Amino acid sequence: MAEPRYLSRADAEALAQKVLSFTTADEARVNLNSSTSGNTRWAMNQVSTSGDSYDATVTVTTAFGKKVASATTNRFDDEGLRQVVQTAERLARLVPEDPEYLGELGPQQYVQSEPYFDATANLTPEERARAVMQIAGPAGRQNLVSTGFLVHATGSNAVATKRGLFAYARSTGVSLTSTVRTPDGTGSGWAGGGENDWARLNVAALGERAIRKAELSRNPRAVEPGEWTVILEPTAVANMVNLMAFALNARTADEGRSFFSKQGGGNKLGEKFLDERVTIVSDPADPRIAANPFSGEGLPNRRQVWVENGTLRNLAYNRFWAQRNNREPTGNPGTYLMSGGDTSVEQMIRSTERGLLVTRMWYIRPVDPRTILFTGLTRDGTFLVENGRITTAVKNLRWNESPIFLLNNIEAMSEPVRVSASEDGDGGAVMVPAIKARDFTFTSLSDAV
Repeated sequence: MAEPRYLSRADAEALAQKVLSFTTADEARVNLNSSTSGNTRWAMNQVSTSGDSYDATVTVTTAFGKKVASATTNRFDDEGLRQVVQTAERLARLVPEDPEYLGELGPQQYVQSEPYFDATANLTPEERARAVMQIAGPAGRQNLVSTGFLVHATGSNAVATKRGLFAYARSTGVSLTSTVRTPDGTGSGWAGGGENDWARLNVAALGERAIRKAELSRNPRAVEPGEWTVILEPTAVANMVNLMAFALNARTADEGRSFFSKQGGGNKLGEKFLDERVTIVSDPADPRIAANPFSGEGLPNRRQVWVENGTLRNLAYNRFWAQRNNREPTGNPGTYLMSGGDTSVEQMIRSTERGLLVTRMWYIRPVDPRTILFTGLTRDGTFLVENGRITTAVKNLRWNESPIFLLNNIEAMSEPVRVSASEDGDGGAVMVPAIKARDFTFTSLSDAV
């Protein structure tokens, strides 16, 4: 892979100023995104595809009064930039007024956050292939079949406005996920991880975990649905907690459309609604969960305490809703850290008379937004725990559950670790613990592996 290509701060600022010089709109904003990415996919214990790409876009938002529209291009010559500005202006004149448009931002102050690492930026196809073989090689030698995906990106984004704002940040990120299965198709194990720094990703350990789960999950037996004590590994916890994180919206709460709506009007700010051991914080300057220091509007992303000792401390306010309610807008850092405990997964297993150990969740779909009730399936390693030890693999189960119920039924937590909150394992990074909880509701069995 060649030297990673992305817009430097100087180039981004010069390009943004050129674009802004072409507009006659009352308000204008330029968003610049550029990145180099590389990926390697493997199946049947061998690399199947590998690729590298470079992409860059310019998005121009213009406004005449409260008539606002945007246009995007990947042409950076003067003609292309003039055309995208003209398109945005032409559309802005045609659209209805947006009564919630507050104009663009002027200069802002941002926290120092640049999750950029040379080890990720300089990752080559050869290094990716060697990493894949740290999983595919051991899997093949144990007569197992591994598949997976390794992807990394290096890039920058910038925001500039006609009012004099300019913000720039660069970052790197890498994620690896692998599913290992037994030849007879009865056993499946999964492991995944993501970091900003490639040097921190222990590929061999991830492969060992997926292989072990595949071997342990052969020939699963059926267990009865119902309310179970569960030990959710961190990825499964993130799958659940993320459902609540997405629901922390002030407007839907104030308008009576969410769990955080208060009966009779208003929201539940200041109310205790979770186990007092639960605290959830976003902080783009924290290197463990580093994030972009600004939003797409150029709004600063700052440290936010969402839940403190089980009490709701903040909801997400955009600029319009914050102004309407005389509050500060919160930004959108996109990462978070949840508090934990000092109980390992092994200790949770030893303390469990009868329960289920769950690797991760899959096919998650909403049921009732008012209770944040969702349904989904366990996947790639679900095990029966009896008398303090894993006794057998079990068939996957469908669950109907809310993260609110889960986080009120906590019996133990581990130290938080960094995982992906997405179903695919390659989404935004968060830090959460493993959790042992009571009365987790499973509704039916699934024959899917």
